[in-house]
Amino acid sequence: MESKATVTVYLEPPEKIIILMKRRNFLTFLGTGAASASLLPPFIQACKELSTVTKTRLSQLIKGLDPIRSDNLELAEGLHFKRLISYDDPIGPDLKFGFNNDFTAFIPDGPDKGILWVNHEEPKSLYILGHERHPKTKEEVDKELRALGGSILHIERKEGSWQLVSDAPHKRVHGLSTIPFNWDQPIAGSTEAIGTFMNCSGGVTPWGSILSCEENYQDAFGQSDRKTGDIDESQGTYGWSHIYRNRPEHYGWVVEVDLQTGEAQKHVALGRFCHECSTLIELEDGNVVVYSGDDKNDEHLYKFISSTPGSLKEGTLYCADMDAGIWRPLSIEDERLKAEFKDQTEVLIYAPEAAKIIGATALDRPEDIEIDPVTGHVLIACTNNKPKGNYFGQILKVIEKDGDYRSLSFTSETHLTGGPEMGFACPDNMAFDQSGNLWFTCDISGSSIGKVPYEEYGNNGLYVVPRSGPQAGEVIQVASGPMDSELTGPFFHPDGKTLFLSVQHPGEQSKSLESLTSHWPHGGNSLPSPSVVCIHGPLLEALNAI
Repeated sequence: MESKATVTVYLEPPEKIIILMKRRNFLTFLGTGAASASLLPPFIQACKELSTVTKTRLSQLIKGLDPIRSDNLELAEGLHFKRLISYDDPIGPDLKFGFNNDFTAFIPDGPDKGILWVNHEEPKSLYILGHERHPKTKEEVDKELRALGGSILHIERKEGSWQLVSDAPHKRVHGLSTIPFNWDQPIAGSTEAIGTFMNCSGGVTPWGSILSCEENYQDAFGQSDRKTGDIDESQGTYGWSHIYRNRPEHYGWVVEVDLQTGEAQKHVALGRFCHECSTLIELEDGNVVVYSGDDKNDEHLYKFISSTPGSLKEGTLYCADMDAGIWRPLSIEDERLKAEFKDQTEVLIYAPEAAKIIGATALDRPEDIEIDPVTGHVLIACTNNKPKGNYFGQILKVIEKDGDYRSLSFTSETHLTGGPEMGFACPDNMAFDQSGNLWFTCDISGSSIGKVPYEEYGNNGLYVVPRSGPQAGEVIQVASGPMDSELTGPFFHPDGKTLFLSVQHPGEQSKSLESLTSHWPHGGNSLPSPSVVCIHGPLLEALNAI
C-alpha cells in the first residue's frame, strides 16, 4: 500500500503536488503532540481514558467529496445521516422546534440519553409567515420571535438511532421570554430583557449549562447612539419595531441557559457585541476564562478572566492587541476610556467602541473559537473580509504565554487556509473530536455560492483535518449541504459514534413560494426546512478511534 501511494503522488501533475504539500502544511500549523485530558470537555474526559486518545493512529484512507451543487446533504463514503428534527416539528403541548437551527450542544445523561440544546438564529418570513410583506401584524411578529432563541430537547438512542423522548419536558427559550441581566445596574433602564434572538454559536460550561450567543442584534431593533440614546431603526430589517419598542442595548449578549429549568440570564461582564461563540475554560482553582469574537468586518477578539471561581460576572474583559501580543483590559480606570464613557457598564454595552479606543486589532470576522486539545492553542476561524480583499478567510492561532490562559501576553500566527490551494473558503464553526482531529464548516453566503470568486467550491460543506495516518494534515471535505444552506454547530457525542450537525437556511435565496431553490429535506414540492441531523458511520468511528 505504501509503494502504491508513493507512485500515485509522483504521477500527479506538479501543480497538484504543490497543492497537496500546502494542504499537509496545515498539520504543521496545528502542531503535534498528545491530547490533553484537561483540555477536553468534561463529558469527553469521562468517556475515554487518555491513553486511548494519545495512541490513536488513523490508518484508513478517507475518500473525500469533490465540490457539489445539489439539493441533498451529501456525505463521504463511510458516513450516513438521519434527520432528528426540523423546523415546526412539535416538541410538546403548544411547543414547536424553532427556525434556522445553528449551534448544538449535547449534555449526556448516561450512554444513550441526554439533553440537546439547539440555537435558533434569524427568521425568514417567507417560510415562517408564508410571505415577506411589511408591515407585519402583532401576531406575525410574535410568531417570528417565538421561532427564535433556542430549544431544549431530551433525546435517547434506540437501536443506534437518536430520537426525541416522547414524554420528556422539552422546553423553549425564545424572543418573547423574560431574561434578567446578571449585573448590578440596569441596562438601558431595565434589569431584564424581553427575548433572545440572533442566537448563533455558543459554548458549554463545566456546570452543565450552555452559553448561547446573540450575534447580529442590530438586525432586530436597530442600533443606539451612545451619546444621545437615539435609535437608528433603519438597521433593523425584520419589521418588529412598530410593534415592540425594545431597546437595542438589551441584545448582543451571551445568554446562559439552565438546561434543567429553562431559566436564562444575560451576562453583561462578557461584553456586548456580535458574539459568534463563547468558549469557556475552567482553571485548576475554579476560575474561568471565556473567549469570544465579534463576527463583523474589522472587529475584535475578546477574553474574559474571572476573579471568582465559577463566576461570569466578577472579573475583567480584555480585547486582543495582536501586534503587541497583549490582552488590553476594557476598564473604566483606563484614562482613555474614562474620558469617553460614564462608567464600566457603558464600557461593556459599547465594547467595540471601547476596544478601538485602547488599540484592539481589527480582524476579519472572528467567528468560532476552539481550544486544541493536542497543543492547548486557541484557534479562531476568521471567515472573510470582502472589503479588504480577503474573500477566503483564515484560521488564526493564539498561543498564551507559558500556556496560561490567564496570561495577558501571547503570540499569534495566521494560516491563510481559504482559497483554491486549500480547497475550501470561509471557515466558520469548528470542533475537535476525541482523537484531536479538527473538523470545521464553511460559510460562503447564500448569495455568493457558485459565483465569482466561489465558483469552484460548490455548496457549503463540512471538512476534517486528520491528525494521523497517510492523510495527516490534509483538508478533506466529508459533507456538502443542500442548496443555499450552511452547515453549522458540529458537536460530538462523547462516545464518538454520533456527530450532531445543523443544516441551516436551505432555500435561503428563494424569492417566493412559487420559485423555491430547495426542497430539502422532504423533497417533492415541499418547503425547505432547517433541520438537525445525526451523522454516523464507520468513517466517524475510525476517526474517533473506536
